[in-house]
This record gives sequence, C-alpha cells and structure tokens, in this order.
Amino acid sequence: MSGTLWCPCSLRKARSHLSSTNPTLGSTREPNEKKEAGTAPPKDEEEASPPNALPPGLGSRALERKDSDWSLGESPGTEDRDKQNANSLSTLFVEKPQTGTVKVGENITFIAKVKAEDLLRKPTIKWFKGKWMDLASKAGKHLQLKETFERQTRVYTFEMQIIKAKENYAGNYRCEVTYKDKFDSCSFDLEVHESTGTTPSIDIRSAFKRSGEGQEDAGELDFSGLLKRREVKQQEEEPEIDVWELLKNANPNEYEKIAFQYGITDLRGMLKRLKRMRRVEKKSAAFAKILDPAYQIDKGGRVRFVVELADPKLEVKWYKNGQEIRPSTKYIFEHKGCERIMFINNCSLTDDAEYHVTAGDEKCSTELFVREPPIMVTKQLEDTNAYCGERVELECEVSEDDANVKWFKNGEEITPGPKSRYKVKVEGKKHILIIEGATKADSAEYSVMTTGGQSSAKLSVGLKPLKILTPLTDQTVKLGKEICLKCEISEAIPGKWTKNGLPVQESERLKVVHKGRIHKLVIDNALTEDEGEYVFAPDAYPDTLSAKVRVIDPPKINLGGLDADNTVTVVAGNKLRLEIPISGEPPPKVIWSRADKAITEGSGRLRAESYPDSSTLIIDVAERDDSGVYNINLKNEAGEAHASIKIKVVDIPDPPVAPNVTDVGDDWCIMKWDPPVYDGGSPILGYFIERKKKQSSRWMRLNFDLCKETTFEPKKMIEGVAYEVRIFAVNAVGISKPSMPSKPFVPLAVTSPPTLLAVDSVTDTTVTMKWRPPDQIGAAGLDGYVLEYCFEGSLKSTSAKQSDENGEAAYDLSAEDWIVANTDLIDKTKFTITGLPTDAKIFVRVKAVNAAGASEPKYYSQPILVKEVIEAPKIRIPRHLKQTYIRRVGEAVNLVIPFQGKPRPELIWKKDGAEIDKNQINIRNSETDTIIFIRKAERSHSGKYDLQVKVEKFTESASIDIQIVDRPGPPQIVKIEDVWGENVALTWTPPKDDGNAAITGYTIQKADKKSMEWFTVIEHYHRTNATITELVIGNEYYFRIFAENMCGLSEEATMTKESAVIAKDGKVYKNPVYEDFDFTEAPMFTQPLVNTYAIAGYNATLNCSVRGNPKVLCFIFFNTLVKFKNLFFLSSLGGLSFCRLLLQGVPPNIIDSYLRDLQSSNPEEY
Repeated sequence: MSGTLWCPCSLRKARSHLSSTNPTLGSTREPNEKKEAGTAPPKDEEEASPPNALPPGLGSRALERKDSDWSLGESPGTEDRDKQNANSLSTLFVEKPQTGTVKVGENITFIAKVKAEDLLRKPTIKWFKGKWMDLASKAGKHLQLKETFERQTRVYTFEMQIIKAKENYAGNYRCEVTYKDKFDSCSFDLEVHESTGTTPSIDIRSAFKRSGEGQEDAGELDFSGLLKRREVKQQEEEPEIDVWELLKNANPNEYEKIAFQYGITDLRGMLKRLKRMRRVEKKSAAFAKILDPAYQIDKGGRVRFVVELADPKLEVKWYKNGQEIRPSTKYIFEHKGCERIMFINNCSLTDDAEYHVTAGDEKCSTELFVREPPIMVTKQLEDTNAYCGERVELECEVSEDDANVKWFKNGEEITPGPKSRYKVKVEGKKHILIIEGATKADSAEYSVMTTGGQSSAKLSVGLKPLKILTPLTDQTVKLGKEICLKCEISEAIPGKWTKNGLPVQESERLKVVHKGRIHKLVIDNALTEDEGEYVFAPDAYPDTLSAKVRVIDPPKINLGGLDADNTVTVVAGNKLRLEIPISGEPPPKVIWSRADKAITEGSGRLRAESYPDSSTLIIDVAERDDSGVYNINLKNEAGEAHASIKIKVVDIPDPPVAPNVTDVGDDWCIMKWDPPVYDGGSPILGYFIERKKKQSSRWMRLNFDLCKETTFEPKKMIEGVAYEVRIFAVNAVGISKPSMPSKPFVPLAVTSPPTLLAVDSVTDTTVTMKWRPPDQIGAAGLDGYVLEYCFEGSLKSTSAKQSDENGEAAYDLSAEDWIVANTDLIDKTKFTITGLPTDAKIFVRVKAVNAAGASEPKYYSQPILVKEVIEAPKIRIPRHLKQTYIRRVGEAVNLVIPFQGKPRPELIWKKDGAEIDKNQINIRNSETDTIIFIRKAERSHSGKYDLQVKVEKFTESASIDIQIVDRPGPPQIVKIEDVWGENVALTWTPPKDDGNAAITGYTIQKADKKSMEWFTVIEHYHRTNATITELVIGNEYYFRIFAENMCGLSEEATMTKESAVIAKDGKVYKNPVYEDFDFTEAPMFTQPLVNTYAIAGYNATLNCSVRGNPKVLCFIFFNTLVKFKNLFFLSSLGGLSFCRLLLQGVPPNIIDSYLRDLQSSNPEEY
C-alpha cells in the first residue's frame, strides 16, 4: 500500500491545471454531481485503496491536455493568474505572441513586438518553455530565433520559429523582455495535432524519461508523452514492478543501476520524491499506523480512512483541504479500540481533495482521487446523403445525460459558435451536429469522441437535378428603355451572368437580382452597346440559359457643340470643316442642302462627307458669299431628323477715322474717335492706341488690354514735346489697319497747388504765413508764388464755404474780393502780410505760378484773427539731461535745450546761483532753443546750471547738473606693515584728489630692487590694504600703487619708501658696503626762454631746456606769482629736462606781460 508508482501532489496539480485551462471538461462535473447527489451508490460499501498504477479514468480526463507543466511542481492555476496579470499590466510589449496550433511536421512562428520610442538601446528578450528551460541554448535545426528593427516606426520585432514540429514540442511557453528597471512577460501555449485515434495507455514512468536521447534535442524533458494519443494495441500484460520499493530498500550506491535497468533517466527527480516520502514515513509517537499516501474510489462509491493511535485517549480531528470535518450522513466516524475510522458516503468529484487527521500535535495526510466512469457512445453515427442547401443533422447517443463530447471533421475538431455554420444541439443523452445550408465542401467524415469511446460516419452532399421553369427570351427594345431578362429554375441557388462570353459587372444602371429561384438582369436606360447575347449559368450546374438583346434608335442630330442659334463663324480665307455628331440604329442616310440645292459628296470647294457616327460639311477657302443657312436631313427605318445651321463668314474691321485730341495736361491728353464704318461681320471688341513724337517714326503702343470705349487718356508724356496718336480697331477675327494720325499736340500744364499752408506768427498788424512747394511742378518749372487775402466781412453768405476737389476748404468769393499781398512774385515759401487792422479776421490763399499760369489756390482752413497771442513758456529738457551730465576734462560740451513761448521769451542762465562767465562758456539762443557750449571742459565747469525762460509775466525754470571728471591723484601714503615668509602686507590712504569722481579701485605693482622693472600684481582692487604673496625668497622688493576712477589710472603712483626683503632661512648674507658716487649737478639752462608773440584766442607755447641732478623742478611765474602749475609738461632725454608751457586761448593781457622764471633746488626744500 505504501509503495506507489505515482506522485499524488503532482497528479493533483496536473488535475487542477486541467480543470482551469479546459472549461469544456470541467463543465461536465456539475451536472453529474447534481445527478449523483440524490442517487445511491451501486454498492453498499466499497473501500478505496491506493493504486499501483495511474487510474484509467484519471488518465482520460486529467491527462488530455498536452501543455501540462508537471515538471514544475506548482499549481498551473497560479501560473494562469500570473499570465493574466502580466498581460493586463504590460509595459513594454505592443504585440504579444499568441497561442497557436500546428500539425506534426509543419512550421509555426511566434512574434513579439516592443516599442522603442523611449528606449536608448535594444531591450533583452528571452524565450522559455515552462518556467525554467531557456530556449536560446536549443536554437538549431528545429528552433530559430530572429530579431529585426524598423527605423520608421521604431519597433523591435522578435520571432521564434519552430521548424517541423513534433508532438513533444507542445506545452506552455513564455517570453520575457527587460530594459534597465523595466520588465514585461507574456505566456502562450502551443498545441501540436496528430491523426485521431483511441485513448492511449499511460505509463507514469515515461514522465521521468528525457526526449531525444542520442539526438540533437537530447536533454529536454518530455512530459507530453503522457498526453499522446496512441493506438491501443493488444499486448500481453506484464507484472508491475514497484520501483519505489526497490529504491527505498536499496543501497544508495545501487540507485543508478536500478534507474538504468528500469529506464528511469530523471534519477534526480526520483530521489527528491523518495527523500520526501522518507520524511513522511518517519516514526510517529501519536500514530501506530498512519493513512496511506493516496486513495482511489469510483464516483458514487464509499471510501474508508483508517488510522491507529498509539494512545487511545488522544483526541482525533479530521480535515478536508484544511477545514475541519463535522459528522453527518456523508461523513461517518467510528472508534474501534485504537483505530479511528472515517467513512465518506456517495463520493462525488467535490470529494476529490487532500485530507489529514490530527492527534495531539501530530498529523498525517493523504489524498483522495474520485474516478469518474467513462462515457460510452450507445448509438453510433450513421452515414448520410444530402443535397446542397439542405439542413443536415448528424445524431448520436451517449451513456449519460449532458455529457461532454467533441465533434471532428476529417480528424480536425469542430468549434461551434455564433458565427459558425456548425451548431451542436444536446437533448439529454442525444447529441446532434447541425449543418445549415450544406455545400459540397461539407462532404467529409464526421466523428464524435467521448472519454470512453468514439463513432464516425460519412456525409455526402450532392446536387439536385435542375429544372428550367421559365427560360430566357430574346428582346428588342428602344434606346433609353429598360431591358429585363428573367428566368426561373427549380433550385434556389446563385448563378452568373455573361454577355458575349464576358462576365457582367453590376453598376448603378445594371442590376442583378436573385430572389429564391428567380434570377433577373435589369438594365436601365438601354444603350446600343447593351446589344449582345446574354447567358445565365447556375452555380455547380452545367446547364445554361441564353437570350439575344437588340436595341433600335431613331436618327438624332447632336448640335450641342454649337451656339444657341446654331451659328458657326469662320474667318474669310480659312477652311471650314463642320462635323455634326449623329446617331441612329441602323445608321441613317445623310443629305446636306442650301437653298433647296443639295450638296453632294465629291471633290469641290463645297462638299459633304459621311461617317458612321457623324457627318461633315467642308468649305475650302471660305468667302463672304458662303454665309447663309445650311440644312441637314437624316433618315432610317426608325424615323427622320432635320436641323438648320447658320454659317457666318467674318473678316477684320476697317480702320477707324483719325482721332481728335480734346484736352492737354502736363503729361497727359484726352483723345476721342468714331468707330469704323465696317466691323468685319463681328462686333468690335476694343481698340489699341499708339503714339509717337512728331519728329520720330517709331510708334509705341499705349495699352495692352483692349480699350472698350472711344475715348482714351494717354499719360507719361514729356512736357514741351509734340506728339501724334493713332487707333487700331479689334474684333474676334483680328486687328484692323491703323487710322490716320491725329494733329500734333504739345503737353504743358501748371503746377499743382502749394501744400501745408500754415500760420507762422501773428501780431497786432501783421500775419506771417508759410507753406511748402507744390508736389508736382512740371517741365515749365516754378516762377514764384502769389499770396492773397480777404476780410471775413466780404463773404457773400455763411454758406459760401465749400470744399474743393481735394476735400479742403474753399470760399465762393469773386476775384475782386481777394487782395494780393505781394506786388512781385514770392520766391520763398514764407511771407508776412502787413498793414492789417487789429482784431480783424482774414482768409488767406496761395498760388504757384509758372509759364503755364497760376495753379489752383491753396486755402487756409479757417479765418485768422489779427491779434498777437501770448503763449506761456515751457522748457523741454531732453531725457539724457534729466540726470547728471558727465564729461571728461578736455572734451567738448554742447547741450541743446528746446523751449516754447510767444512772443520770443527772455532767457537767463546761471551757474550755482551766479552769472555765467561768457569768456569760458558760450551761450547761443534762438526762438525755439538755447545752446550751452564749452570747447574744452575743465573741472571748474562742474556745477548746477539753472535756466529761466520769461514771457511777460509767465516764467519757467529748469536745472542741469554737469560733472567734469579727470584722472585721480596717487594714493597719499603707502606703507609696508609686515613681511613674513613669501608675503608682504601693504596699507595706504586714498588720494586727496579723486578727479571729481568716485575711486573705483587700485592697481598694485612690484619691482625687484636689482632690475627695478615694474610688474602688475593686483588690478581693480577696492580695499586700502592688501597682502602680496608668492614673492621670491632672497629678493628685495619695492611696491607702488595707482588710484583708479571712471577716467582711468592716476598719472603717477605712490611708492613705498622702504623695501621689503624676503629673507632666506639660515645664515644671513651681508652685502658689501660701497661708497656712492656723487652725481649731483647744479641746474643750468641749456636753452633759455625766448620772446613769443601770440594771437588772441589762439594757443601759444613756450619752450626751454635745463640740465641738473637730481631731477629739476620747474615753476611758472606770471607777474612774480606761481601760475599754470598743472599746464606745463616736463620730459627728460639724455640728462636734459625739457619744459613746455601750453596756453590755450591766450588772453591779450597775459601776452603783454608774461614772464617765466625757472628755479631748481633740492627736492627736500619743496
């Protein structure tokens, strides 16, 4: 009982996987359980015992799936849930591989696609069979992996192709894709079909054999061998050998020998389960005898579980799938000494579960397998014959009601559905396969299969004998009528229509109607091309029906290409070929005539030609006499047709008469003319105009678009030059000859009116007017202007004010009312009218005058009051002067300040509250602005400048701040505060003279005492103390500092009096003492001053040179006083000092008494 050849845990998981993945088999349990719930078992009591081989009922139900993953040792139901969750939470896949079916020996390809828009590199993909077998190592003859990348869509495509599939390839597969921290997977199934056969016998030991031993795919576990359908062969039964008992009782050194002897290649899996069984069979303190590993019972039977306790006082509890079992009519408990017994009555499929019993702290467990009896076919299928289109029913009966069966056609399973032609009907034990509208393709061998048997039968579908109830008949119809071909046959089957051997194509005009056994071909609006032989051929029958259709049509003349009055126009001298489309069936006879005279078909100048679908009238070299009415007559057996056509021969028109020039301007003229006497038989479309200079022979066209009127205005002519013009008439045929030229004329015109007439100023007796020249002066030039005025009281009425053609004011006054203000022509654009009475109102106008006369006047828009108007002053300070105006010393200052006010205001300038020295600062005033000008600015020019503008009692003031800046002076004192290591600390005080601007920084330089070459250490330094680093040890340094402001560095620098010695560590070197050589020399003039003459207001220069050591200091004296200390320049060259004094704008009093003395002494005295 304890030695079994199958694993209960693996069998249960395979069984649960089958019920979760095959709902058709799982659905058969419910009706059977409901039926058996109220029935008694066939036997009063039947004990279940653990089998030594797999139960046959379980083999037909639990092992039908070919994709069971028994080797995983996990619940397939959990795997399905993982697969569903992975499919619903996909993050990388855009297309997943789908479950597929393939026949043995065929190929199949699974495709997965990954979107690469957000991926920087190719993702990693792996293909698995089950959960552990990586297929990358299996690529070869029967398995190929391929990957491609499409750049346009940025999609990676991964393919797995299985070549020449085998039965053992069936199972569950998985595809995994990873990219950095992203992961996605998808599971799919592969089913491999083979030829149908009876249910195979099962050998559980085959589950532990490996496929393809000695072949290319050796090493792959093949569990699908449990699921193959093999033909049942009559073989002699061999006694079963308990391999588990052999392994449990054998020495571990003999495991490989036993496995080889009995064909067990998966020895590792056998040993794992053997180890697990040994752990279960360890000695128990509570149980003297435990439950068997598994029990098997037929459905409806009674099972008995027995354990024997070591201590009868222990309390025993029974559990089913972890839930405690309570006593009931189904579960009965008995106590016999130390034995504890549980009976389960009327076992059903729901009792198929795991059971365990507890005694104290210990428990033992087992599994119960309920075997369902096989379903048998009690009534076999029968061979059936049927006709096409009929309903076919294939019927069989099985041993149980509502049992699950499968239908096959030629060995392939039939899947019923709402869109399928196959339907399955179940009535208790009766199962019916229904085929609606059978066709020849349904002829096949149909079979039905159950868990306990199968049945097959042949279905033959043939054609019924065809009878023609109503044949097709020949028809003759008129053009445009409906054609209806109708026939009726004995069978309601489709067919095909042909015309003259070609298939008939349906359109909006041609319809094919099929209703039951009646077939119609309907053609609306019959055409001549619809003639022919029509044939109807029923599908699947050799019989045909035919009919001929003939379409007749009375003659017709198509004049659609002509005008509304059927007029044809031809140009004289051209050939006319008039083609008139005609129709009619049969083709009609055509007769052309003119004035009751027939036109024959021949070779004359006027002749006719006939064609099947048209008739042509030909006139060679058309003449004016060919104009007239032509008749065309058609006649055939279906009727007659008549039409009249008017032919008109046209020519170019006659030339117009000579044009007349009626008006002349500066560069234009107006010309008129009469139409030509003969228009050439076609209306005049327009005219072309040409002109030329009188002394030239070259005519120039003035218009490229036809002129529709008989007047024209040529433009862009030169004033003072004589011109002539001529006309061309144009009709539909062409252009006429030119007309005679007009009389010569010369363009000349006055100027346009002056522009922008405005009042410049008004006093109590005068009015000053100003204006702009005319926009157009012309070749005659401009001689001058005439200014006129009149008083307001001279107007005739208040309504006399009008507007001229320019929209400006004009006044209806007689010429006597206007008074000329100027006796001679005004050559300027400004004039003052004098002698006017105070408080009078006048109107003013101005005219431009040239050789052609006076122009139109330009009026002032309103009357002018003769009275001076006071305008309060107003100063308009420019934006850049509203803040401090900064300039450097020596630069020019030129400021313009505009103002307003009438009469002319009085201006007063002040600097810092005092009057401005006009010798240093120039002030220029005009009527509208004031200018302050300084040729070369000095720092003394800095300050606040106040401007006051007065007009009578009105006053306006404004202020401007001017700042003249210069370079700053050097810092006052520079000290070496400390020296340590390679560093020197410096401090200094800001300069006394900041150059009238803020100090922005300092520049520090250093010099080695040996070379005294200066190098910049720090620039733009803002503090007054600094530390100089990285000095050379053993050197002695001097330092100097420049001050800096917005104008730049100071001209001089302040140097440290002491030097900084960067001492070396160790012995101090003492420099030898040398006596200094005395180079001192008393000052001596090498070039004295000479008398110099200067012009007032111009620059003057005084030069001299002096020799001396140390450096000579120079002073300038004027009348024994030191002057111009900062205006002279001192330079040294070859031991000589050169002194130059530059006097800018020397005043006369300085030139007369200027005297310069030079003194020099030791620097310490100064």
